[in-house]
Amino acid sequence: MSTFRLPAWAKPSDIADLLRLSVPIAVSRMAMMLMGLTDAIVLGQFAPGELAFVLSAWLPIGVSLGFGIGILLGVQVLTSEMLGTGQEAGSGRIFRRGLLWAAVLGAVLTLVLLPSAGPLFHWIFVTIAPQSQTAGEALAPEIVAAETAQVTRILALGLTGHMIAQACSYYLEALRRPMLVTLVMYAGVIINLILNIILVAGAFGVEPMGAEGVAWATSITRALMAAVMLALVFFLTPAFTASPPAPAGEARRQFNVGTGTAISNIAEWGGFNITFIIATWVSIAANAVYGYSVQVMGVCFMVYLGIATATSVRVAEAIGRGNQEEVRNAGRLGVVATTVMGILLGVLLVIFAHPVSVLLVREDAIIGGIALAPAIAGLLWLAALATVFDGVQATASFALRAQGMVWLPSGIHIGSFFVVMIPICYWLAITLERGAAGVLEGAFVGVFVAGILQVLLLEWKAARPISERAANSALLPH
Repeated sequence: MSTFRLPAWAKPSDIADLLRLSVPIAVSRMAMMLMGLTDAIVLGQFAPGELAFVLSAWLPIGVSLGFGIGILLGVQVLTSEMLGTGQEAGSGRIFRRGLLWAAVLGAVLTLVLLPSAGPLFHWIFVTIAPQSQTAGEALAPEIVAAETAQVTRILALGLTGHMIAQACSYYLEALRRPMLVTLVMYAGVIINLILNIILVAGAFGVEPMGAEGVAWATSITRALMAAVMLALVFFLTPAFTASPPAPAGEARRQFNVGTGTAISNIAEWGGFNITFIIATWVSIAANAVYGYSVQVMGVCFMVYLGIATATSVRVAEAIGRGNQEEVRNAGRLGVVATTVMGILLGVLLVIFAHPVSVLLVREDAIIGGIALAPAIAGLLWLAALATVFDGVQATASFALRAQGMVWLPSGIHIGSFFVVMIPICYWLAITLERGAAGVLEGAFVGVFVAGILQVLLLEWKAARPISERAANSALLPH
């Protein structure tokens, strides 16, 4: 009689290692999303009609951050590779290179966004907007454009701080010290919430600032977090100690792995932020309903991002050891863990749809004759389903990049989010007049396509032996 045996990728020791690394990362990444969620909740209680300004502003801000954070991913992957071969004491040069890139990227992108925000959103909301935009609502397209541009300019002031904090986070996590990142991130959530209450709600006699208050709270918090992260890296890691000379091509390899991720981030973050624009073209109410639904998806995604990041670290360490079986098993375990977690989170969202909706907005909040809380609750089942595939595509693509496959995952992201998702969102929401539901349905199609294709690519990659080039470095693009 045969006995049941677990699959090779489901060894208890590997599951424990994945949890040990992914849980702190997920908790810390959750803090990043919780900052945005608390912004939305405070706005939902005091100025729900202004959420559109913040979400639309994240089109240029999100693309900028996605590009910068992608470029900086090389800090984590190269450091993880050095950790896997016992050379972490010399990893300071990796961090210092990333820190320089973070500072330069943040400054350049800020200088680009400050003068361009106004013309960009005038073009989006006045020049090319369909006739249905803000129909029957109090806000004219010109006001939507002007307010969104101002929020963008304020958020742009926090880009450099965000980039520097991200470089520090990648480095600390790669050195398996994610709890430090977690503590700083949650301190940032608390500070951001306090600033929101003061600036958005108008506590302590401050004049309520609405969406602009959210933007100021975010930028101030990012600057404080960057300062604390730098101090931790300085005192607790080898980041600023002398390092051995870099091997030939190391900087190029660090940039290569980040470039592919940057392109993927632009596709995914830019694609989703364009859907906020489409929702605003429908109406301010549609933006609020769709936007709050996606905020919930974003919180779930941070859990998946923890699993994806931990999977990437485990794959990179296995690459450093040249163990093909470990590489394959680490990727598969990450995908399965993401799927299981996605199903659990989806069930919870469906069960608690009403309490979640009234947490996000006042129960009596109405925009353009639409009661927001019931409309949000009615869409959370689809948001729950979409999160499963969104998580799977993230984990699979992270595992692929850790193996040096950069451009094919990026191509899947571009195709899924720009070629598939955006046109379908527009068709369903504008042409078929399905409103917020149509935008979310289009988003689901996009993440479904991305998830299936990334997993198929990961399995194809798993069937191939590690080449000598990839064994020497997990960073060269295929």
